[in-house]
Amino acid sequence: MGIKANLHHVIPQVLLVFFVGMTVGLERNVVPILGKEVFGVASFSVLFSFIVSFGVVKAFMNLFSSVWADRWGRKNLLILGWIAAIPVPLIILWAPSWFWVAFANVFLGINQGLTWTMTQTSKLDMASEGERGFAAGLNEWGGYLGVAAATMITGYLAAVFGVRPVPFYFGLAVIFIAPLISVGLVKETLPYARRSSSSEVSKRLGVVDVMKLVSWGE
Repeated sequence: MGIKANLHHVIPQVLLVFFVGMTVGLERNVVPILGKEVFGVASFSVLFSFIVSFGVVKAFMNLFSSVWADRWGRKNLLILGWIAAIPVPLIILWAPSWFWVAFANVFLGINQGLTWTMTQTSKLDMASEGERGFAAGLNEWGGYLGVAAATMITGYLAAVFGVRPVPFYFGLAVIFIAPLISVGLVKETLPYARRSSSSEVSKRLGVVDVMKLVSWGE
C-alpha cells in the first residue's frame, strides 16, 4: 500500500484524469462560442443549458458509480465512462440545433461521473492512511490542469481554424487515447479496498446512511 509503492499505477491514473479535465476544458471553452456564433443563441439561460444537462447527470453518476464500483470494479466503470464520451464530439460536430449540443452533454456527464470518480477512488484505494488527502489533491491537480491545458489549446485552434470542426477533432483524439490507457495500463484496485477495514464498515451502510454520515454526521 502507498502511493510511492504503486507509483507505476498512480501515474496512468493521473494522466487519465488529465484527459478527463481536457474534455471539460474543450466544452467549457468552445461550446458557448458555438452557441452564439453558429446557432445564434442569445439567451443566457438557454446558452448555459448544456451545463445544466451535464451537471444533473454527473451528480447522479457520482453518487451511484461509487456503489457500482464496489460491485463491478473501478477499471470496468472507467472504461465504460470513456466509451460514453465517444458520442460527445461527434454529436456536436454534426449538431443541426442547440438541442443536440445540450443532449451531447448528457453523455459528457456520464463520462465525467464515471471517469473522474474512478480515478479518484483508485488513488484512494492505493494510498496509505496518511496519504489519502494527498491522493485526492493529486487527482484534482491532474484534472484541472487538463481543463486549463485544453482551454488554451482549443482557444488557439478556434481562433485559427474556427469553432467547428478542428477543436472537436482534438477532443476526439483525447477520447481515442484515454480508453487505450484505461485498458492497457490501469490496474484494478478493488482488491485494495476489500483488504482495508473501511470497506468492511461500508458494507453495513446503505447509500442513504452514507449520505447522512458524510453530509452532517462527520
